[in-house]
Amino acid sequence: MGAILDRATADQRREAAHAAADLTAVLTLAGAKLPSLEVDWDFGRRTGCYLISLGAARPDQIERITDLLRKGLRHEQARQQPADGH
Repeated sequence: MGAILDRATADQRREAAHAAADLTAVLTLAGAKLPSLEVDWDFGRRTGCYLISLGAARPDQIERITDLLRKGLRHEQARQQPADGH
């Protein structure tokens, strides 16, 4: 990566690394994991766009993550409902 591109994408690299680490930490706290989760550094070096690859996981892990997302969505939807339920 050239010095100019390196400087231009420093924030994107930090953001991608933080997002991947944050997701891994939250999943670990919830007893779930995506063992192949990683930043696609090669794609980012070629394009300047850093993507997070979620990779492959066992079905039981995907079911756990889906359950967590569903519960989080329900919680978020409940918070958006008016207090009187209408």
